[in-house]
Amino acid sequence: MLSVSRTELAQRRKNLRRRQQIKIFQSVWRTFAVTSLAGGLLWIAIQPMWVLKTSKDIAISGNKIFSDESIQSLISLPYPQFLLRVKPSQIAQSLQKQPIITHAKVSRRLFPPGLKVQITERTPVALAQLPQPSGTKKQKASVGLLDATGLWIPLKQYTSRNPHLQLPKLKIIGFPKKYRPFWKQIYPLIQQSQIKITEINFQDRTNLILKTELGEVHLGAPSEQLSEQIKLLPRLRELSGKVPSQGIDYIDLKNPRSPIVQMNVQKQTIDEKKQKTNK
Repeated sequence: MLSVSRTELAQRRKNLRRRQQIKIFQSVWRTFAVTSLAGGLLWIAIQPMWVLKTSKDIAISGNKIFSDESIQSLISLPYPQFLLRVKPSQIAQSLQKQPIITHAKVSRRLFPPGLKVQITERTPVALAQLPQPSGTKKQKASVGLLDATGLWIPLKQYTSRNPHLQLPKLKIIGFPKKYRPFWKQIYPLIQQSQIKITEINFQDRTNLILKTELGEVHLGAPSEQLSEQIKLLPRLRELSGKVPSQGIDYIDLKNPRSPIVQMNVQKQTIDEKKQKTNK
């Protein structure tokens, strides 16, 4: 019995050593495999084919206002540049700091090697003119573009990158700080209006003035009545058939329940005189 137990113990020790050797071999093999794979990837990464050679290796999507070259010029990368050294998140952040871009997403492209940049441009919806301060010499008025949120952007930011930019037909006059609190309220109403509105004058805080196909419309100080006032405009279309447009000075909608048509007496008398002389 003693000899049998010693034999079993020896066999067990032998099996245990074998298992330990197998584990050591497996760990060494894993280490070798991981090191080889990492070395292989590093070798592949430093090959010339994984290098950004020019800005043309950057694919742009989502742009409608600006060309691919204009957006590529906003990405400052020294060329040639190893693809794995490029940090897409940093490029996206730098693009989003540009006033003409609201959102950017950047990712690496492995085949063929390059970058994919997807952007959302800031679309201008109105031409915004800053009024000249009183007492200053006559100079060219500062002109910019306004987006749907009321953000004012210098016109050069757009025209320098797109000389053929089609400017919005809607014109805004006033200081952005004055009208921006009301812009998100009034712009959707203008979009939905059945009456064509070509200009909005915010210079007087107590009187918001619209230039429309019906003539000049005075709305008073911007208030909760804006929606009701602008929705009332199509009903005033009947005036064009009853009163000549040149005889109307302006339409007063400060009280939308009681619209007032202010007639231009001087124009009427001049027209009457012309008619008499023609007769």
